[in-house]
Amino acid sequence: MADINFSTRPDSPDSRAPEPQAAAADERPLRWDIIELLFFAYRDFVGDADHELEAFGFGRAHHRVMHFVTRYPGLKVADLLEVLRITKQSLGRVLKQLLDEGYIVQKTGNNDRRQRLLFATAKGEALVAKLAGLQTRRIDRALEQVGPAGADKVRQFLRAMIDRDDPDKVLEAIFKTPVTTAKE
Repeated sequence: MADINFSTRPDSPDSRAPEPQAAAADERPLRWDIIELLFFAYRDFVGDADHELEAFGFGRAHHRVMHFVTRYPGLKVADLLEVLRITKQSLGRVLKQLLDEGYIVQKTGNNDRRQRLLFATAKGEALVAKLAGLQTRRIDRALEQVGPAGADKVRQFLRAMIDRDDPDKVLEAIFKTPVTTAKE
């Protein structure tokens, strides 16, 4: 991990670069507060799972593949590539390891034998459930601070951050899914 070097004391008022009031091409002020909060929230959200995955020799790519294969049984490899927006080569390396170690199985399509459909094994489902449990605890702790109305606003915000014109089939399913809470 890279070090951050300050030319002045980190707690001094001039320790950060000056914050420009507006972006060059846009007259609106830059949202440094939200940008940095998203960076740190993502770091900690995935960090819980990262720590667990290290024991298996897996990384974030493995986690994402297992997550979507578990959540959408029979997901086509082509659709998974679209969801993850990674190269075939990158997916191939991760997928091979997950297949070889028994976390995922691959089957050919019933109507089109060229299709490769992915399914999580019981072992894969157990790992995904464990990782989702870690992340759910972090989410629940945060949502306790904002209350039920705040939770709805968080969902609205996150959905609004996603490009709605994305043709992704998983996103289509997510946007059609009614909002639910853990207590329902």
